[in-house]
Amino acid sequence: MDGKQKEHYTQRQDTSAVRHRKTCKTNEGAECLSQPSSETSNGANKRIPKRAGHLSSPSRDDHVPVYTLVLVLVLSVCTRFYKITEPPHVCWDETHFGKMGSYYINRTFFFDVHPPLGKMLIGLAGYLTGYDGTFPFIKPGDKYEHHNYWGMRAFCAALGSCLPPFAFLIVLELSHSTPAALIAASLLIFDTGCITLSQYILLDPILMFFIMGSVLCMVRFNTQRLRPFSFSWWFWLLLTGVCLSGSLGVKFVGLFVILLVGINTAFDLWRLLGDLSLSLLDFGKHLLARVFGLIMLPLFLYTTIFAVHFIVLNRSGPGDGFFSSAFQSRLIGNNLHNASMPEYLAYGSVITVKNLRIAGGYLHSHWHLYPEGVGAHQQQVTAYLHKDYNNLWLVKRPDNSDDLTGPPELVRQGDIIRLEHKETTRNLHSHFHEAPLTKKHLQVTGYGINGSGDVNDLWQVEVCGGKKGDPVKVLRSKVRFLHRSTSCVLCSSGKTLPKWGWEQVEVTCSPYVKETPNTQWNIEDHINPKLPNISLSVLKPTFLEVLWESHIVMIRGNSGLKPKDNEMNSKPWHWPINYQGLRFSGVNETEYRVYLLGNPVIWWLNLLSLALFVLMLTVASLAKQRGVKMEGMRKVHCHTLMEGGGMLLLGWLLHYLPFYIMGRILYYHHYFPAMLFSSMLTGITLDIFLQNLHLLFSSSISHHLMRGGQFILLLGFIYSFYLFHPLSYGMRGPLAQDPASSMAGLRWMESWEF
Repeated sequence: MDGKQKEHYTQRQDTSAVRHRKTCKTNEGAECLSQPSSETSNGANKRIPKRAGHLSSPSRDDHVPVYTLVLVLVLSVCTRFYKITEPPHVCWDETHFGKMGSYYINRTFFFDVHPPLGKMLIGLAGYLTGYDGTFPFIKPGDKYEHHNYWGMRAFCAALGSCLPPFAFLIVLELSHSTPAALIAASLLIFDTGCITLSQYILLDPILMFFIMGSVLCMVRFNTQRLRPFSFSWWFWLLLTGVCLSGSLGVKFVGLFVILLVGINTAFDLWRLLGDLSLSLLDFGKHLLARVFGLIMLPLFLYTTIFAVHFIVLNRSGPGDGFFSSAFQSRLIGNNLHNASMPEYLAYGSVITVKNLRIAGGYLHSHWHLYPEGVGAHQQQVTAYLHKDYNNLWLVKRPDNSDDLTGPPELVRQGDIIRLEHKETTRNLHSHFHEAPLTKKHLQVTGYGINGSGDVNDLWQVEVCGGKKGDPVKVLRSKVRFLHRSTSCVLCSSGKTLPKWGWEQVEVTCSPYVKETPNTQWNIEDHINPKLPNISLSVLKPTFLEVLWESHIVMIRGNSGLKPKDNEMNSKPWHWPINYQGLRFSGVNETEYRVYLLGNPVIWWLNLLSLALFVLMLTVASLAKQRGVKMEGMRKVHCHTLMEGGGMLLLGWLLHYLPFYIMGRILYYHHYFPAMLFSSMLTGITLDIFLQNLHLLFSSSISHHLMRGGQFILLLGFIYSFYLFHPLSYGMRGPLAQDPASSMAGLRWMESWEF
């Protein structure tokens, strides 16, 4: 049989199999006794496994799911785009991500703890819809006025509108039940939280779009098992990889869906390895194809995102100080870009000193003192992440003698120096008082006036890897400053000081003299008119060095996000029970208020459905283990619970449980990716529960109960959305605590603050 005949024969067999299943009538759960066989991918005759979709497909017009899908899409678009321009001012984190979109339009470099894809797409959407990147996005509540902001909101709403159709298709593929798919999609269509999160300039709708896209493509790829290496097989495999790179390119929590796809792929390969009709050569092809599509392609695309990011953002901006001096030398407008300065450090030089720990900051001081009870009541010395005049220090001899007429004397390995703060004229100083945060370290202060001080102002210069007498090279030498009196070493701890320290980084004197990036510094800016200058163009890093450094900065920045004073911090156990929302806009009765809170009917139903799913899965597993005979739809439902439901439960767990071990500040909106999986699982769980009511009631009664249950669910979603829709579309007037408020009767929990 040649290739075309073989393909034609396979198609005929597949068609006859579908026709056979459609014409096979079931009665009270009875199943067809015969199943046609089809050729597997390697040509061996093999029985087609019974699939839930074929056994449970209703003998109705095949276009019914298509019409339902169109209805889902229309409702989703309408709920997301309604009042998309309201309110016409900055809401919540639009102040961050709208500003970052402006940075891309202006090609200004900035720092953020998330990968760049989401902000790049927001900037692109704004650019294509006429936004010129001039709005400052200073704080929530600022009026947009004449600025064209709707395009960025519309882009996020468009991606958010795709979530219910994606859920519909995923659940339809897993359960082959239109009611289950419609329930899952309705949960997302009428959820006020999903609507609110989709209507503003945020990363969340972009992230959830790629997460759901990854799951949909993975599920569609799984259906191509009987057609390996066909066009559709390759299409869904590669599209899965594209969506995975998009998920990770928006936020690092995209790693969770990568892990989900990885687990699914591992089980798929394990199944193929156990297929004795498949040669090891063919198995190797399957393995290599998945390595290419799910590892190499996403990695290439993810790297490309950063390449575009660095090419676009080529101008100096507010993010410079988070990165190394070599990194900054590639930014146009930075004082290190194509700059020239003296090569060697000398006495009388004015310098900035940068810590080599990623995001370690510049050695900094200001007129403010340490508060009473925090070490000595002397001038604060900190590390500051931005370029500032207060970062400048004057290098002086230990005896404060300055020869202004003679040739400059270079600072060398082992020299004793003083560092005088240029603005305040106080000396860098340490003593036997404990540091503010790192209690085992000593406090560093600014002491003295106009260069006068004491022996605690003396520091010995140590060039890492150098020998006595070696000069200190600007930018290239790793330098440590050893305190002469206490034998400790100048250190940037990486800890953020409280409000009294302006939330800058703590600088200490560490008794642990081991060489670490925290105790290593380099001389960045260097001003000394007596010395000749050299070009710094040779210091520009390679792309891989820039990529690595940017990831270290992002990871450390992410882990360093801690709650600020009076800032609301959410707990993971709050999220599934809808304990507390987030104010997006407005705080009093005269303002336009938007409050991020999930539809409580939907969220609490999701929570109950999780418990019901676990119960149903336990019963089905026990029945299967005990050899209980399950036929027809019961067998199909058992398979759907274990395979489809199990995958969705795993997705929920992967996107929820890791937050319990995260040390960073957490917010309510972090739960929404997990909520997507919970809603899809609810669709499958409730549909199977309603379809199996015949186990408790007679056939006629169970049929009416099933239809009635489906109707009540949809009616409940719509009515609860009607009640709570002002949370998403805006409220004015008295707060919910006021009995005169139209929302007073809807404040079902005291923790809700709308």
